[in-house]
Formats: sequence, structure tokens, C-alpha cells
Amino acid sequence: MTTPAPTPASTPASTRTVALPGGLSVTVQEFGENTEGTGVLVLHGGAGPRTVAGFSAALSEHVYVVAPTHPGFDGTPRPDGFDSVADLAIAYLDLLDTLDIKDVMVIGNSVGGWIAAEMALRDNKGRIGALTLLNAVGIHAHMVENRVVDPRTMAPADISQLSFAKAEFRPDFASFTDAQRAAGAANQQTLAIYGGDHFTYDPKLRARLHRVTVPVLVVWGEEDGIAPLKYGRGYADAFPNGHFAPIPDAAHFPQIEALGATLEAIGNFVNTTVKPGSTD
Repeated sequence: MTTPAPTPASTPASTRTVALPGGLSVTVQEFGENTEGTGVLVLHGGAGPRTVAGFSAALSEHVYVVAPTHPGFDGTPRPDGFDSVADLAIAYLDLLDTLDIKDVMVIGNSVGGWIAAEMALRDNKGRIGALTLLNAVGIHAHMVENRVVDPRTMAPADISQLSFAKAEFRPDFASFTDAQRAAGAANQQTLAIYGGDHFTYDPKLRARLHRVTVPVLVVWGEEDGIAPLKYGRGYADAFPNGHFAPIPDAAHFPQIEALGATLEAIGNFVNTTVKPGSTD
């Protein structure tokens, strides 16, 4: 949930700031063009927007993609009182309204998946057509062995070991500059604000997910040491129309370690469940 991005981000097609109702402004990266009034919203986790940049670029070969930076991450402003996952969910529903896109698939990794679930519960305008959660956090596991690891007291290198199945994807923290370390620490402070007292979950979220009516795909890196595989299966089971796709040889960031398999799982989900018969 907190490991810095292992590789440099792809250059986005464009970056801009979008003004939302209530005075909030959100920095977004746009991949592709909004020509059909629909698209994909990609929500990053605690490691920041770079962890979804390459994934978003790959998705944009098929669809318009919007990837916001959560306010407070990467030096962006976070207004006082804007301090919860619910605030983020409402802001991103406002973003969909402002961009006027419908039938949107919301994809979220780690805390981004938690935000996506909260969005679906609040989508009273019906803009969301499907969800995809990538090793998401947000629900409470009743069994201790299935619970999400709280990384707040762990060293970055230890978190990295749990977050990546393959050593080549783990960051070399010794090579980080002071500025990179400071930026990472600031992002983690922002994440702690949004996570609240429980940090990785809302104790009431699981019981509300039966009200999500859109199809949901839960993609899970099988080797995740942050959020275990059984936690992911439980997440999928909490949705009325939930589907589970385990990804071998990947951990907390399947969109990085197993990009091809992750895209394939999403494509199959679209073709068989979201838009049966679709080939794109």
C-alpha cells in the first residue's frame, strides 16, 4: 500500500487541473481522447500516480483514460477538511460529471480500489458501468490471518518485500535522493489522513457492498504480502456480481508485475460480463 513506484512513469498524453464543484481542483493525467463520452477512471494507491501510469497508457490503446492524483499526493494541494476516502469518492464522482463521461469503468489499486467501491455506493447518477479492483484494501477481514498488513511502522525495504513478488521490481531505496525520500514521506502522511483511524479499512464497508449493482472484477496478485489472496476472494464475494481473477507471480501491484495478465483479465471481464460479445 505504501511502496514507491519501482520504475519511472510513462509520459502521459496530457496533464491538467480540473476545477470541481465546491472549489476543489484535481490534477489529472489523460491518456487518449474523450471522443465517445465514455472512458476509464484509474485510481492510484498509496505509492502514488506513477504506479498506474504505464497501465493507463496501455489501456488508452482501447479507451480514453483519466488518472487523477489524489489531492495532497506529489505536492498537489489538499484543502483543510478534505480528509477521507469518502471525500475522494465524492470528488471523483464530481469529476465524472465535469468531464461528462458515462458507462465508466473505475479501476483502483490498493486504496484506489477502496475509493472505487465507495464511488459505486454513491453513484446516484449512474455514471459507473463497472469496477475493477486491483489488490484493493478497504474491507475488514474477520480472521486475523486474512487481514491487511499495516505498513506504518515498517521499514520501506520490508514493505517492498511484501509488495513485489519479483526482486527486479523492488525499488532501490539506497539510490533515492533526499528529495525523493521527502516526497515519499509526504505522500504517506497524506495517505494516513485519508485512511483514518483504521488506515486500511472501513469496518462497515463490507456490509454495504451488497448495494453495488454494477459488475465488479477483483484482480489479485497471488503473492501479495500486504493484502493476502483470501482477503481478495472475500472482497469479490461481498459484491452481488463479483468476479475474481488471481494473477500468478505478482503481488500488490499486478498492473506493474504482470501487466499483460492484468489487461487480459480485464478484457475477458469486459467481453463476457460488462459488454458480452465485445471484441475491443
